[in-house]
Amino acid sequence: MLANTRRFNAYSVYLTFSFAYGLASMTIFTTNLFYQLEVAKLNPLQLVLVGTVLEVSCFICQVPTGVLADLYSRRLSIIVGIVLIGLGFLLEGAIPQFWAIAGGMVFYGVGATFVSGAEEAWVADELGEEQAARAFLRGAQLSQVGNILGALLGVTLASFWLNLPVLIGGGMLVVLGLLLAVIMPERGFHPAPQAERQSWQGFANTFQQGFRIAWASPMLLLILAVSLFYGFSSEGYDRLWLAHLQNDIHLPALWNFQPVVWLAVITIASEALSIGATELVQRHLKMDRQRRLVYALAGLNMLGMLALLLLALAGNFILAIVAIWLVEMVRNIKAPIYTTWLMQNAPSGVRATLISLDGQMDAIGQIAGGPPVGFLGTIFSLRVALVAVSVLLAPILLFYAAALRRLRTQPVTPPVPDEGAVTPVLCIHPGPKD
Repeated sequence: MLANTRRFNAYSVYLTFSFAYGLASMTIFTTNLFYQLEVAKLNPLQLVLVGTVLEVSCFICQVPTGVLADLYSRRLSIIVGIVLIGLGFLLEGAIPQFWAIAGGMVFYGVGATFVSGAEEAWVADELGEEQAARAFLRGAQLSQVGNILGALLGVTLASFWLNLPVLIGGGMLVVLGLLLAVIMPERGFHPAPQAERQSWQGFANTFQQGFRIAWASPMLLLILAVSLFYGFSSEGYDRLWLAHLQNDIHLPALWNFQPVVWLAVITIASEALSIGATELVQRHLKMDRQRRLVYALAGLNMLGMLALLLLALAGNFILAIVAIWLVEMVRNIKAPIYTTWLMQNAPSGVRATLISLDGQMDAIGQIAGGPPVGFLGTIFSLRVALVAVSVLLAPILLFYAAALRRLRTQPVTPPVPDEGAVTPVLCIHPGPKD
């Protein structure tokens, strides 16, 4: 099968994947909460438990799946992950009961961890770091276009049956995984020798090396700390913004449409803004300069804090919507810049493992940060909870300041193992250079 993929260009495959995944996932997510509330009749505790199941699944599986991607195949890891995500949503949409939705989240969490580290590592291996940075930005734009179309498709399908967006989106993801099995090349990565692939020692060696490199690198530790605090903040926002909009602000009537239509309007507008903002970053931000990346991330963090405060304190619908658009735009722009910064400090041989460690830090943050913010929202108000979400972003500015100090005093290059360290269990061919 791999021989048949050599005629396909990795850059084009990645852009196709970004668009298709954005289309399928937003078809699901635009109306998924309404499906859980209106069809499955989940109560608030069950809604929280569904999210907890997802994050715990991500937390448990993040590093092992990253090790698999470094040891066996990034391509295979991505394909398996996409198919698992699709199967999870097919289970959720087919059986509107708590146990099925929670089980679907297990599939989703495990599948997402298969994709998260392997995707970035595959792009870097196939394209090289400089071209990969451009690919991440262009892929983010195409994903946003897919999100817009997916929001429209999801609302259209939901007007017939609230299960349909979940079922159709899940089916699209399964088809995407099968398509990638046909067209996705893997030229820049060589798997471990057969003897090592059959031994758990190979898994342990790769994981230990990734952990040792992260622990020995102050810059990587700062990057992981940033991810942890983003996780603290993000879970509270994800779970509470819609409730705040409905209960504190109130959704205005829109031509007798159901409230779910407002979700499509919000999604489409925020994605359109993100496309334009990402294009400005693509044209003006030098992605090979770490200091500029960190300055950009710090600025986005400040803007995100202010947008969350605006959302928490907004007294009318227009201000609240503007705040939500800003928060979503900051998130969409931040993702490819942050990924590029992480990759510039991650050695190729354990890149997927380190990216997965980063994802695990985010999962820890979401598991630890979500319940306290939800408690504040229950005991006091949703406004107080969203203010807390904004405050949780403040320590990240200290981490960015520390990173800038390190970059000013010495050049930072990806750390390499000592000569006496454990030998990597795989071989990486460098990607093409421009």
